[in-house]
Amino acid sequence: GGFRGAVLTRRGITLRVLLRDGLLEPARGVLSIYYLGKKFVGDLGADGTITWQETGQVFNSPSAWATHCKRLVNPAKKSGCGWASVRYKGQKLDQYKAAWLRKHQPNAPPAEESLASEGEEEEMPEEEEEEATREGRAPVPELVAAKKPEERSKKQQCKSLAEPAGMDHGPLGKRLESKPRVPVRYCTLGTRDSARNPQTLVEVTSFATINKFQPFNVAISSNVLLLLDFHSHLTRSEVVGYLGGRWDTNTQLLTVLRAFPCRTRLGDAEAAGAVEEPYYHGNPGVESKIAPFWVMPPPEQRPNDYGIPMDVEVAYIQDGFLTNDVLQEMTLLVEFYKGAPDLVKFQELWSQDQTYLDKLKGSLASRTPKDQSFTHILEQIYSLLKLSS
Repeated sequence: GGFRGAVLTRRGITLRVLLRDGLLEPARGVLSIYYLGKKFVGDLGADGTITWQETGQVFNSPSAWATHCKRLVNPAKKSGCGWASVRYKGQKLDQYKAAWLRKHQPNAPPAEESLASEGEEEEMPEEEEEEATREGRAPVPELVAAKKPEERSKKQQCKSLAEPAGMDHGPLGKRLESKPRVPVRYCTLGTRDSARNPQTLVEVTSFATINKFQPFNVAISSNVLLLLDFHSHLTRSEVVGYLGGRWDTNTQLLTVLRAFPCRTRLGDAEAAGAVEEPYYHGNPGVESKIAPFWVMPPPEQRPNDYGIPMDVEVAYIQDGFLTNDVLQEMTLLVEFYKGAPDLVKFQELWSQDQTYLDKLKGSLASRTPKDQSFTHILEQIYSLLKLSS
């Protein structure tokens, strides 16, 4: 209390000062950080220390805690911008610091406002998307589940594509002779280069290999998987669609509940091969392999780097019954591709003893609801497929 009458710089204001003067109160779970879709929760001690609830680690300043947490998500992160990143009961700590200054030192020089707090390095403000909260709400991470399952051919070899693939055409619009495309490792990419082939396949990386953890959780409904799997089996051209669902800020859970297949032709069978080949022959089984991925943004100090394609672990929710919207979408898809030159001929053999229809049924079996009352409706849709092809 000896310095109460003196002019404190912004650097001299610590959590202990704010606690002593009643702007903050020690309590469990009152501190939080949102960063790239990940939420961290901490306890504020009476001595101004922060205890991270997940591990019990104790930190002496907001900057130390923020830097530690952010480096777990982004190892290239050099600082945490603690007072701008850590929130006390939903409000940024630097707002409490500003309130202290207005109350106790209304005549303090404005230049003091830009100084960091005691024990912290000078830091540049983070970009809004890095800050991870806006008006107290955490942002929704980029949609992680690409709408195309196993029938991704070369893409399935590396599980994912880091950058959107372009169409590779010859001078007369003819597709160039397809050459085996070998997926490359992310570390070989370097910075963005216009000379790089946009069809370059990049291997996905697991979070464990880079000593990190997945910053958010994902769950997908079995009805969603059934619909996108069904769509991808209908044509030898590329398919695309949208996924919709719910984002829970408290649990950091993205739940995919609806699929919206696009009934639009992205190219004929010949041109589609430049992007990917449906019915990937590297998968010997009938069940499609679905490979969700998330492209992690590049480090803030290297904005010209490519994003890192990360393999995402997903929990699957088994639906009890098929909803009408799923059945309607399936029927509309059959009608859309009816008579198309790139429609799969379901009565032809996929393997020595199975037709393409057998392959489709086998792939959808694990995604079919337990309620068997919809079996006859699915059989009607399968009959329509036979007729249409």
